[in-house]
Amino acid sequence: MMNRFALALSILLIAACTNPPAQPGAATTSDTLLIHGGIAWIGPDQRPSPGSAIVVRKGRIDFVGPLAEAERRAPGARRLDAAGMTVLPGLVDSHAHVDGLGTVLDTVDLTGTKSVDEVIARIAEYAKTVPAGSWITGRGWDQNDWPVREYPTAALLDAAVPDHPVCVSRVDGHASLANSAAMKLAGIDATTKDPEGGRILRDASGAPSGVFIDNAEGLVERVISEPSREVRKARLRKALENLASHGLTGAHEAGSRGPDELIALYRELIDEGAMPTRVYYMLPADDALLDTWIASGPLVDFGYKLTVRSVKIYADGALGSRGAAMLEPYSDEPSRKGLLVTQPEQVETIAKRAADAGFQVATHAIGDRGVRIALDAYAKAGAKAEDRFRIEHFQVAALDDIDRLAKMGVIAAMQPTHATSDMPWAEERVGPERIKGAYAWRKVLDAGGRLALGSDFPVEHVNPFYGIHSAVTRQDHDGHPPGGWTPSEKLSLAEAVRGFTLDPAFAAFEDETRGTIEAGKWADFTIVDGDFANAPASEIWKTKVRYTIVNGEIAYKGK
Repeated sequence: MMNRFALALSILLIAACTNPPAQPGAATTSDTLLIHGGIAWIGPDQRPSPGSAIVVRKGRIDFVGPLAEAERRAPGARRLDAAGMTVLPGLVDSHAHVDGLGTVLDTVDLTGTKSVDEVIARIAEYAKTVPAGSWITGRGWDQNDWPVREYPTAALLDAAVPDHPVCVSRVDGHASLANSAAMKLAGIDATTKDPEGGRILRDASGAPSGVFIDNAEGLVERVISEPSREVRKARLRKALENLASHGLTGAHEAGSRGPDELIALYRELIDEGAMPTRVYYMLPADDALLDTWIASGPLVDFGYKLTVRSVKIYADGALGSRGAAMLEPYSDEPSRKGLLVTQPEQVETIAKRAADAGFQVATHAIGDRGVRIALDAYAKAGAKAEDRFRIEHFQVAALDDIDRLAKMGVIAAMQPTHATSDMPWAEERVGPERIKGAYAWRKVLDAGGRLALGSDFPVEHVNPFYGIHSAVTRQDHDGHPPGGWTPSEKLSLAEAVRGFTLDPAFAAFEDETRGTIEAGKWADFTIVDGDFANAPASEIWKTKVRYTIVNGEIAYKGK
């Protein structure tokens, strides 16, 4: 870890190491790469430019321009012929859970399940592969996708998996389902009280039904056996390789367990040359952890493979589990307004502490009350536009708060696939008026605000082209609904690509070194089949990644 002086010095050194354009005839070695023949999206405006060549030297973009000049500057360079392909600036997911993805890839995957019976069947099948009595965990169920939109119960798991404690998370991670064996190990019964910022669902007798929402999830999670360090490292590596295979050159890690160990694992992977993509890491807003980090200051590794300079706060829960904090009751459950995971005065205190120590603040806020609490806290903490504070999700906002966000210079880190996943039930949940400020990417841009787009994987699929497709069409992969859901909120293709390139770079204070294809920037590229600018919008989600390049090195090569 480095203090702020060392951080500033390291950034200056990195800038000083930028390679000047090579002189014609200069000697080159294998550290030089020439990409040519494709359609590169070049310059600050990311303009598609057929025939432009790119020279990469020692991990940085050295030259962008005509092929003849590129060849003069880089004789003997390694060559990558991108004929028939599009070279995009490296795509970055601005809100993700890399550690969580690694866990999902190694446990029960419940994504896409269409009924509670399918959820139980997958868990029961997985139980056959592990020793009796061992914990079964997983993630991905969503009762909103089932014919009957009711929460599952422990009784269903008890009948199917009697020999294991089970705890499986809802797709958004803001609710979990546990069986009786798990609740017994956790000491949970009818006398257990709801924790602050959490809710235990109960049956008619008052006994826990097996579903725990937001802060109540910790009642069970605290007794689940933690994976070994070796297992966690293997999962992390698998997740990073998965990112690269989908064209991602980086991700903003928006929360994980055991942050100190995870950061150490990232650094080990970097030292071993086994970290194919970059990570911008958000620290959880834990008092003891912040004491340590605020004393030492942000961390930036040379080459920007790992950056730690943001603090993540949870203001509220999720819309799908009715945990998102709303100003008025839910339209489909008038007795509920959601949950505050962190009290407003705590959000303000953490925001001020972090900002004073040179850390960015990113607040999870999904409901309109959660959004307002975050904006109020930022204002009281004295946040300035140059602090680049963020609101993660910004999913349902009062229209006035969209304008306020833009005027304050707060970044809206939004996830396009949340809209197309939630559109079958979102308006039912918040009503026809509040839906006007929901998933409102266009309104943010029209107000002069800044977006940073992502997926929230493993809540949604890791593939960034799913997000670009949702942003451009507001439709699912089958083309529903015709014309798109609330089509006035659509983004252009250029805006959507910027949301996964330059905008995440800006949101991570890296727009001077990443996000566009320009000389002097890090050589991060996502190379895909075909002419991406002119592909049918309905086909964007099918985009095939041919190469993922990070620091001028191939992190993934498609077949």
